[in-house]
Amino acid sequence: MSKSRPTAAPGRTSRAAGVAALLGAAALLTGALPAHAAPAAPPADVVPGEGTATPALVDNIAEQAPAAAAPADAARGHLAAKKSRYAIADPQRDLAAADTVRDGTDETVRFQQKHRGVKVLGGQYLVRMQSKGGDERLVTGTSGKYFTGLDVDAKATVPAATASERALSSVRSQLAGGKLRLPEQKGAGTKAPGAKGAPGAPQLSAVSHGLVVLPQGKGVLTHHITVTGFDPLAKAPVKQEVYVDAHAGFPVLSYSGIQNALDPAAQKADGAKKAKQPGTTGKGVKLDGKKVKLEVEKRGSSYLLIDHTRTWKTSKNPITTWDATGVDVGDASGKWPAGIKEVASPSKTFDKKVTESGAIDAHWAAGQVYDYYKKQHKRDSLDGRGMAINSLVGITEYGFPYANAFWDGDKMVYGSGDEEFKSLAADLDVVGHEMTHGVVEHTAGLVYTGQSGALNEAVADYFGNAIDVSVTGNEKSRDAGLIGEDLCRTKSPRDCALRDLNDGRTTSKDFLGVAFGFDRGGVHLNSTIFSGALWDIREDLGGKQADRIVYKALTEYLTPLDGFTEARAAVLAAAKDLGVKGDKLKKVTRAFAAHGIVPGWEQAIGVDTDKLLGDLNTRGTEPGAGGGWWAVSKSDEEGEEAYSVWAGRTDGSGGAPKLISPNDGRYHTSPDTDGKTVVWVAVGANGSEVLSRSLKGGPIRTIRTLPSLAGAAHVSGDVVTWQEENAERKPRVAWVRGNDPTVHYADGDDATVTTALPTVSGTKLAYGKIYPTPDGYSEISTEILDLETGKKSLVPAKGGWIGIANPVLTGKHLYWLVDNIMDDSRQILRRANVDGTGMTDLIPETDERAYIWSLDATDAAVTYTYFKPGQDLVNSSLSKLIQVDPDGLNPARVSCSRGEQYGVAADTGKRVLWGDGTTGHTNLVTRDRPAGRC
Repeated sequence: MSKSRPTAAPGRTSRAAGVAALLGAAALLTGALPAHAAPAAPPADVVPGEGTATPALVDNIAEQAPAAAAPADAARGHLAAKKSRYAIADPQRDLAAADTVRDGTDETVRFQQKHRGVKVLGGQYLVRMQSKGGDERLVTGTSGKYFTGLDVDAKATVPAATASERALSSVRSQLAGGKLRLPEQKGAGTKAPGAKGAPGAPQLSAVSHGLVVLPQGKGVLTHHITVTGFDPLAKAPVKQEVYVDAHAGFPVLSYSGIQNALDPAAQKADGAKKAKQPGTTGKGVKLDGKKVKLEVEKRGSSYLLIDHTRTWKTSKNPITTWDATGVDVGDASGKWPAGIKEVASPSKTFDKKVTESGAIDAHWAAGQVYDYYKKQHKRDSLDGRGMAINSLVGITEYGFPYANAFWDGDKMVYGSGDEEFKSLAADLDVVGHEMTHGVVEHTAGLVYTGQSGALNEAVADYFGNAIDVSVTGNEKSRDAGLIGEDLCRTKSPRDCALRDLNDGRTTSKDFLGVAFGFDRGGVHLNSTIFSGALWDIREDLGGKQADRIVYKALTEYLTPLDGFTEARAAVLAAAKDLGVKGDKLKKVTRAFAAHGIVPGWEQAIGVDTDKLLGDLNTRGTEPGAGGGWWAVSKSDEEGEEAYSVWAGRTDGSGGAPKLISPNDGRYHTSPDTDGKTVVWVAVGANGSEVLSRSLKGGPIRTIRTLPSLAGAAHVSGDVVTWQEENAERKPRVAWVRGNDPTVHYADGDDATVTTALPTVSGTKLAYGKIYPTPDGYSEISTEILDLETGKKSLVPAKGGWIGIANPVLTGKHLYWLVDNIMDDSRQILRRANVDGTGMTDLIPETDERAYIWSLDATDAAVTYTYFKPGQDLVNSSLSKLIQVDPDGLNPARVSCSRGEQYGVAADTGKRVLWGDGTTGHTNLVTRDRPAGRC
């Protein structure tokens, strides 16, 4: 998650003034001498918070806490007594005790910030103390994020039911990826090869978790909605955390809750709380051929993979491995599959079939991970309170092998493996990784997107690998830094490994600036930059000391929205707390420096483009351009405001950008311009409106008012077109012309026809169309409508068996993308004349150039985003803009900048604009010609 720059605001302490005030508040040690004779304590080390008057870190103190029986009460008393330092007006009201970690005499209280009674996302503050016995404690430090600038109405105007519908609509749109999909065919046989059994719509459901304040500026009140289900096209489980503005109904934040190795409370075994400890010892063979002992339970005549031994003296919640053979991944993600049972054997020796399912590895490894956290960190299970540990093995997708694993918030889920990969439970570091996601969730709660998500992955990798090398004795192996190196059936460990903690990645060379739509903002892409630094520390200081440092940083310093810089400070502070100093402390600092993790590292990345507008801080909306002008949605620098539409000249001339939309609390999205008029969609609590305004100024025209969401607005001359939904939630293309308010529909009110993805040039309108054939099947293609004559020219269907995407109409041609091959990321770049004739494939789907995800065009050039999945994770493999001539020839890179390039908008000639994530911010940038070969 990118960080917006701190700005001054009324009532806030400036950074310089804050530092002076905080240092001036350093306290005296109490109790030994009269105050006038007491020596001053060492000055407190204070790190200011960004955009808040509350410090991010206070260290090097030893201040008497107010007497209290409960640690949380003592910690609140300290914060209240030091109000000039912490700027927390009412700790009793605004801080809810979330957890207390005890380690000997050390106590760390983690507080959750609330604003007017509503939880603040990422607002966590920690107070570290030393217990002196009884009610007496010394405060040794504090850290975290407390947002002092919040001032938002905590009463929702959008009902939770409406927010759930908006979240579902948003996730459906995201999963569709801009495509118009061919529906699943019914009956026997099919006219179009591959059409029968084509993936239908994803099956999704939504659950509301109540109100949450997003800490952007003065705050954004949202409904937190979890959308779960399965996407049949991607063949992947869906668990999306969506935050819907509770005043405007717009989804302002969305990220995945699935935390996997590659890119409802669980059930408990019967008899878990019997008075007499159940259990005995069995044995089995892991997938690497090694024999291991297993803690099992005898029930009737069967032996089950249930381990009560480890938890019997605490929670009695077992470690259980469940037989989910043949269960589809969509039925295992975020819910408990019906009918599954514990893995069973008629004898204490589990057979080869159990081995092949991954159950032996999963059960043995879960016990090893539990033992590590219990013995090394005194942590009882993943939540620290003895929660049940459940592992599901044998998961498939559509009946086919599934080679992945993930933590879904309640349990571990392991795929069956395939011809190349064993079950992902077959490597202890992967099991440790997934289970550590559970530890992270119950401690720092690092949000799984952007830098905080990369930290989540980094910590999971670090502890997963630390557990693996400790148990196997491979601490000094040249392959000690590899994750998942034992998973492959034929490849060597180095060729098989999912990641390498010794890959040497740095922020200066390897940090990948990507938007939230790509790897959730780089959670896997950027993780080894930080985990590599942690692993260097482990190799320098030794496993025992390094593990204690990282665990202490995780449980007593880190908070949900921290990035690399904050995490560096947390690890250094934890090391100091544990007595690391001198040369050893220098090694910790040097490890971060070697990976480029130093204050201000984000500012050192260069670009070769012209920035038109910075820090857009928007999601789900892309720029539009035409006639020498651009239009884009933008929030403020802190992401506080609902989105507004801005416009300016594409060459950067003409002064400051113009605000086009009103600041009325709605989200103004999907803008487009033809150089004379801007059109867009305004989303509010009661639905959406299609609006337009002249670039010369004047009143805003309301073109269409809808109770549902609209999108894909476009303008050319006196024609405005957009996409809306009918009462059955089926998309349809609509348009108006001139000052006539009459809304026309491209489907002609034919219920058997679906239209979507409109594009317009002059008086010609084009769109994607699904239509019935005489034999009862459906075909999909494009259609061009001449608004002057009313003539419709259907481009002959030629494939499109999966779907089509992104039609773009210029003065001479219609371009669009066609997907014919299931499970292939490539798409055909197809062209036709504006009368529907002359259809030709400029780039066939089998071509290496066909990894095309979106496009825009003028009569002079076609520009598309190119992204090939499965490449090495380097900057050059992120989505980049490629420009070709109208015949699809002479490709050239538009920009050589690092980072993700997306949302291309063609202006005139060869000039294009796009959203660029290179710097870690999302900026609107432009070039008037390609950069060439990079």
